[in-house]
Amino acid sequence: MSATKVKEEVEVIEEQMKIQSVEIKFKGDIETYEEPITFTGGSFLVKNEKLVLIEHQITPSEEKPYQCGQCDKVFSLNSHLKTHQRAHNGEKPYKCRQCDKAFSWNSYLKRHQRTHTGERQYQCSQCDKAFLHKYDLLRHQRTHNGEKPYQCSQCNKAFSLYIHFITHQRVHTGEKPYQCNQCDKAFSMNSNLKAHQKAHTGEKPYQCQQCDKAFSWNSYLIKHQKTHNGERQYQCSQCDKAFLHKHHILLHQRTHTGEKPYQCSQCDKAFSQRGTLIDHQITHTGMKPYQCSLCDKAFLHNYSLKIHHRTHTGEKPYQCSQCDKAFSQRGNLISHQKTHTGEKPY
Repeated sequence: MSATKVKEEVEVIEEQMKIQSVEIKFKGDIETYEEPITFTGGSFLVKNEKLVLIEHQITPSEEKPYQCGQCDKVFSLNSHLKTHQRAHNGEKPYKCRQCDKAFSWNSYLKRHQRTHTGERQYQCSQCDKAFLHKYDLLRHQRTHNGEKPYQCSQCNKAFSLYIHFITHQRVHTGEKPYQCNQCDKAFSMNSNLKAHQKAHTGEKPYQCQQCDKAFSWNSYLIKHQKTHNGERQYQCSQCDKAFLHKHHILLHQRTHTGEKPYQCSQCDKAFSQRGTLIDHQITHTGMKPYQCSLCDKAFLHNYSLKIHHRTHTGEKPYQCSQCDKAFSQRGNLISHQKTHTGEKPY
């Protein structure tokens, strides 16, 4: 049955039933359409190439007599209620013939089937991209027109995608719905939870192609790769030093500005780096958490323990390039090198 024929039959029914404001939008033939077609005045079904009136709203009012028994939603048509109830009972009558997936609604099945055919019928008019689904095209078009319809009511930020808007709101609410099942950490984004879980599994899918190192996160791999190419893209504007990583230049710049944002809560000392503050705070507790496994000495800092270990192992990793002497500490090597240059060490 063609769209024209459907329209003609609807017009007959409209006249007979006094239905007002029936609006029809069809594209091409419709004989294979299996779901009820809902209009302003009623709901119709194409069956055996005949248009059948399956429900009719006597007056075009806003009356919604069909109440869902499991939530507070109401519907004007019983067929809409039955379709909605699939969300509660998990019924998925529409099965894909090419895989084992099933869907509650035929429209979802049709969208899914395009993933098998590769059909991308929604073409962007401003670039060469095409999409499986219309809503993906509409979202993409915002990259061209700059539209950001989702406005945060608590700040002036706006977003082109609803999911980004929802995620942003958690900054204000503090909501962290994604809970790690192996520790007590929780996250505002599922992607952050998945990244965190690699710390538990030890998974390191990001492999360096120039050495045997692997990383849990792609960002760590990218940082590591800079050590191979020697790239130091972060240049200090006040001196000639350059750095591999942005956070290193930010720390370095405090040597120029004198900024010390990390204040000790137990004395008046302040520090430019958080790690230095943490080390300092241990001096207030009297704790020495780093215990030597070969003697009874303990240390405030891990690096002090490592240096001490060399007294047991005899390790001297700092080799002089001008003679055969080696040292367990870098400071001792620097002092020694001055004997070659003639510079007085003190």
